[in-house]
Amino acid sequence: MKILSALGRVRAHKGRGLFVADDDGMLITSRWGGFFRPVDLDHVLMLFEFRRVQEMAAARLSATRATPAELRTIEVAMQQCRHGYVNGEVDVFNQADDEFHAAVAVASHNTFLGSAVRDARRLQRQSSAIGIHDTFGEGTAAAVQEHEAIYRAIRDGRPEEAAQATAIHLDRTLEDYRREIQRRLFG
Repeated sequence: MKILSALGRVRAHKGRGLFVADDDGMLITSRWGGFFRPVDLDHVLMLFEFRRVQEMAAARLSATRATPAELRTIEVAMQQCRHGYVNGEVDVFNQADDEFHAAVAVASHNTFLGSAVRDARRLQRQSSAIGIHDTFGEGTAAAVQEHEAIYRAIRDGRPEEAAQATAIHLDRTLEDYRREIQRRLFG
């Protein structure tokens, strides 16, 4: 109930009970643009699946297309992730994490991949209305190491290794997300 309430799917009406909004879809449109609203865990899982496809492709292309300046941008974001984690600065880590993934997508030199990665990450932030990104989880240390592996593969011009490192990173992130959802739902 807490998750559905945080996502705006549950309303309490005094004297009448709780009401769960119907499933009209995941994307609610307003005058301010689209807003992702996962109606169930399957939608969040689909988003991770989409991210995995897009970000693996971006990493693969970045390993053969990244310029020295783009490599430096990826490296700085990776270092900032480590800095945020080591110093317990969640906001620094989260910002650097966004910058890291965006920089890898930009280095692919594919506008559509860049846009897809940016939008998918924005949607994922919206799906984390329950506060998962407000703290460091068990997998944050692993994320720092995984970012380093992705960066090294891109820097060294190894496209398949870059894609595989990205897959490992996103698969582990998804498992962390699932574990946290289960912990919050079932204690």
